[in-house]
Amino acid sequence: MNGNVEVVVIGGGYGGVTAANSLARRDGVSVTLVNPRPHFVSRIRLHQLVTGSDDAVEDFGEVLGGKVRLVVDTATRIDAAERQVSLAGGGTVSYDYLVYAVGSGAADPGVPGAAEFAHWVSDLEGAERLRSALAATPASAPVTVVGAGPTGLETAAELAEVGRKVTLVCGDVLGPALHARVRRPVARRLAKLGVTVFEGPRAQVTEVTRDAVRLDDGRELPSAVTIWTAGFRIPDLAARSGLRTDAEGRLITDATLTSVDDVHIVAAGDAAVMTDHPFRMSCQAAVQLGPAAAATVLRRIAGKTPAPVRMFFAGQCLSLGRNEGVTQFSYPNDKVNALRISGRTGAGVKEIACRFTLNKLVSGARKASSRASHGDDTDRLETPRPEHRTTPSDTRGAA
Repeated sequence: MNGNVEVVVIGGGYGGVTAANSLARRDGVSVTLVNPRPHFVSRIRLHQLVTGSDDAVEDFGEVLGGKVRLVVDTATRIDAAERQVSLAGGGTVSYDYLVYAVGSGAADPGVPGAAEFAHWVSDLEGAERLRSALAATPASAPVTVVGAGPTGLETAAELAEVGRKVTLVCGDVLGPALHARVRRPVARRLAKLGVTVFEGPRAQVTEVTRDAVRLDDGRELPSAVTIWTAGFRIPDLAARSGLRTDAEGRLITDATLTSVDDVHIVAAGDAAVMTDHPFRMSCQAAVQLGPAAAATVLRRIAGKTPAPVRMFFAGQCLSLGRNEGVTQFSYPNDKVNALRISGRTGAGVKEIACRFTLNKLVSGARKASSRASHGDDTDRLETPRPEHRTTPSDTRGAA
């Protein structure tokens, strides 16, 4: 094996961590992960952080292999020509290959008052602010959740189960991604918890104020705390760096997750889109895309042609409070069907899915910390690399 190949992973979510751990298992590859926080955020548990049933964070020492170098900083620009990432702290990190896994966050709804008065659950800081706002609000005060996707449903149910007076504004339909038959147990559970549901073509929010939410049909709903869960935003790092993105800001890749602009940039997770093979933004997709991105990088290093990515979906698990839930099954192509598991069993399946995901990350970290995998002769890394350069920044080695 000649030399050492430097791979930088931007983003320490599900896609970034699984990619980093997969890459770190290979001898001759040095991996640096850049993340703005010193810990891993379990986004599928952020609605639990709001009510205090989980803190939704894990030590990177548990989920990230010890051979992965952790840089706690924010990437501000990618210089593809120089193969260098600029950091907010003033440093730079150079790479031979880059994995773009910056994830997603709360979208600007473009509704008057929403940015000023609404709260979000899509990232750790937003969920923590929401928890503080609720703690400062009487338990009897009205709470409005806007959006009836998975995050909205889980947040509404979680709050109602602990005694909050919750209104859920769905827009056109409750659980738009669910099969019509699967919506029924969801609606029953919300009704049992006392959640007031507004749905239909006129159930669109037109304004958010400090203490109310106004709908398209003129109704005004009292709301001491408003939570916006509709839509996601992609960080604009790729666009600011001159890389091609779609209308939503996702890095455009081919079927191997390679940027259409640069073969040294490979993507994983919510922040990328394969134009010919679109996939749903989700944890379920990210934990598949991370290892797939790593495989693409390793094959390129070895001088091989990367294989197209194949995605397989099983469905969606929704917690509807701590005591009940619904699992919506799907075909491998992510098209939902009428099969479901609901009630206490559904809650158990969701909890198993959350624990399985974390255990998968922990297992990947252990493998990345152990003896590196050499593969066969054709997988050995023989390509030369440019000189690696790193300037000082806020860096911390992963345990």
